[in-house]
Amino acid sequence: MNELAKTYSPADVEDKWYSYWMEHDLFKSVPDEREPYTIVIPPPNVTGILHMGHMLNNTIQDILIRRARTEGKNALWVPGTDHAAIATEAKVVAKLAKDGIKKSDLTREQFLAHAWDWKEKYGGTILEQLKKIGASCDWSRTAFTMDDIRSKSVIKVFCELYRKGLIYRGKRMVNWDPKACTALSDIEVIYKEEHSKLYYLRYHIVGEDGYAVVATTRPETIMGDTAMCINPNDPKNAHLRGKRVIVPLVNREIPVIEDDYVDIEFGTGCLKVTPAHDMNDNMLGAKHNLETIDIFNDNGTISEAAGMYVGMDRFEVRKQIAKDLEAAGLIEKIEDYENKVGYSERNPDTATEPRLSDQWFLKMDEISKPAHRAVMEDVIKFVPEKFKNTYNTWMAEIKDWCISRQLWWGHQIPAYYLSDGTFVVAENPEKALEEAMSVTGNAALTLDDLHQDEDCLDTWFSSWLWPISLFNGILEPGNEEIKYYYPTTTLVTAPDIIFFWVARMIIAGYEFVGEMPFKNVYFTGIVRDKIGRKMSKQFGNSPDPFDLIAAYGADGVRMRVRLAAPAGNDVLY
Repeated sequence: MNELAKTYSPADVEDKWYSYWMEHDLFKSVPDEREPYTIVIPPPNVTGILHMGHMLNNTIQDILIRRARTEGKNALWVPGTDHAAIATEAKVVAKLAKDGIKKSDLTREQFLAHAWDWKEKYGGTILEQLKKIGASCDWSRTAFTMDDIRSKSVIKVFCELYRKGLIYRGKRMVNWDPKACTALSDIEVIYKEEHSKLYYLRYHIVGEDGYAVVATTRPETIMGDTAMCINPNDPKNAHLRGKRVIVPLVNREIPVIEDDYVDIEFGTGCLKVTPAHDMNDNMLGAKHNLETIDIFNDNGTISEAAGMYVGMDRFEVRKQIAKDLEAAGLIEKIEDYENKVGYSERNPDTATEPRLSDQWFLKMDEISKPAHRAVMEDVIKFVPEKFKNTYNTWMAEIKDWCISRQLWWGHQIPAYYLSDGTFVVAENPEKALEEAMSVTGNAALTLDDLHQDEDCLDTWFSSWLWPISLFNGILEPGNEEIKYYYPTTTLVTAPDIIFFWVARMIIAGYEFVGEMPFKNVYFTGIVRDKIGRKMSKQFGNSPDPFDLIAAYGADGVRMRVRLAAPAGNDVLY
């Protein structure tokens, strides 16, 4: 046995047999009389390379699919990649910058040509790595969220939902990445504990000698203040009822309003209300009909609306305004303060901004109900079952989905504007022109009179269709493959995307096929580093699995990571 261990070369054996399997199409599946067993791969980002989280997830999928084959089932594991709009666009912008080219100097078409070149050069890396670890996918079915079938499916779905009145355009508060200059989904915001400062600012009470004092971590936003708020049950601030105060440095009078939202115990119990730059302030602003002043440009610099510090970066303003407030005697004190600050997952050095922005939204209250019931009634089984509680909490409080992104790489929103700002929604420019003629009664319109919306759709808006679009179930409903392989059998994923992918796939399944997209969801643990951070390319904290494979073989590494990872429990590597 010891002699065998000395001479055994994992690479020789694994490469030999994988080549044999591929040459003989042993992973290929077509519909037949057998019972199907289907898994669709959680599509890794086209920018991606294999890390230990991928190793765990794909090992479990491979175990399930190989077991199904041994049981005589028609086992199909469908591979593919996600276009990863923000991450890929950032990669392309960085590459262009190295070549001395700015995105702003290119047309959309020129930029997209560079993006497709980048995708063709690097986009298949992670799939080739999955082959190297022995993943038994039917590679002939490899899909991409921006290939022809998937792209047409996304546009068709958008148009159908819009015509049903489920998609609308409106100004809402979103998470904003000032570096990428785009809205973000909640999952793309990573909250970090920070050592901050709490600034106690003096707001002069109109008609009196005294001050009302507000505690804030963001003095740079005072130019957007449109009210001060106190809790009506707070005796220490009762003297401020009905008064007006003056925003320090800005010298603008604002009213004192009352709302029991205010935490009496935080700071002085006085809250500055900046409706354009805080989610909760925005709700207060809407409730109390306050003015909204947006003091930031898209890139996080100060806008003309602020009236001061125009053009300066927001964090430079924080330093400068603290000095100016101090010099004017308008800071009572400054304390050290620990708080959580949101950062863009795709630009980890960039703090996000809550921002009012014109975006496209999908109404979620009614469309989500069948998906909510399916999990709670165990029509779809969660393993471990504990994640039903997480799912239930989110689905019970579901909010409308911001589906637009200010990017060029992705599915361009199929809305076409006329010169007066009105728009029509259609699958392509020709249909849009017909619609515009019909709506306006102007038969003289041409394609030159239409301008397509510049925004792209959120990447999740394509991946929520994944179990359907992989079998062309959107463009050809009821085709032979969708009838045979759908619903798929098991989804294997990590619990951190339960809201943003799992729930939305279930919603899409019931909305577009009338049936669940999968029967079971197996939640893996999350592979974390020694200080508890999720392993990811952004953090650079995952060991290179191929260094481990070179030492121990793919089977050895996969077996070890699997044995260390019971369902739903995180793994500290």
